[in-house]
Amino acid sequence: MNSWTAWIAGLVLAFAALGAGAQLPQPSPGMDARRPVTTGPAAGKPGGALECLLEPSMVVNVGSSVDGVLEQVLVDRGDHVRKGQVVARLQSGVEAAQVKVSEARVEFSRRKVERNEALFAQQLISAQERDEMVTEAQLNREELRRNQETLRLRTIVSPLEGVVVERRLAPGESVRTDKPVVLRLAQINPLHVEVIAPAALFGSLRSGMSGRVNLEPFFPGTHAAKVTVVDKLIDAASGTLGVRLQLPNPNNKIPAGIKCSVEFAN
Repeated sequence: MNSWTAWIAGLVLAFAALGAGAQLPQPSPGMDARRPVTTGPAAGKPGGALECLLEPSMVVNVGSSVDGVLEQVLVDRGDHVRKGQVVARLQSGVEAAQVKVSEARVEFSRRKVERNEALFAQQLISAQERDEMVTEAQLNREELRRNQETLRLRTIVSPLEGVVVERRLAPGESVRTDKPVVLRLAQINPLHVEVIAPAALFGSLRSGMSGRVNLEPFFPGTHAAKVTVVDKLIDAASGTLGVRLQLPNPNNKIPAGIKCSVEFAN
């Protein structure tokens, strides 16, 4: 009798378990039960933080378009440079001498024309002779400009305000067509904040919107930046797109290369 009662009790429990299992919620036909639930930026909301990287707004190789020997390199790695600042010079003795010769010719032809203007007014020289003198004076001025430009090419100036990243050549080394780069410069004001954002944010992010860049632990607090580029091409393999913000960096206080995070305004 006890075994019969135990068998009945077990049967009741088994039916109860089957009934409970039938009441479990089933995934809807349109839902992939294996897909994890995503929130924040991955769900298409611009309020979450995304990882980013600070990069220079411009990096240039500075050198000379003419062959020569370096006479001076006036800056070194880590130095700050201004736009238009002389950073290096090639040997230019011959070019400087040519400029002086051209200047002397221009001055002589100017005096020659002035002296003969009175003779031409008195019809003591022909119009052809006067025209030859005027033309000669003009040719001398053009030759002076050419020689001045040749001399100017021996001076290397910075095309931007930034910092020296690398010095590749030293005084005494040759600058050639196959080795024209003397310095590598980077502009870090402003900085570019490069972000790889989920494709779900396409349409939510637009140029001109604000972002808050977190640079901790290097710098406390957040820093205001503006979106300048939102890629129109989405990477199908990763499901992401590139976004760029511009971060002001007065006095070049913030270095490039820092990893950061950014939050976009809603």
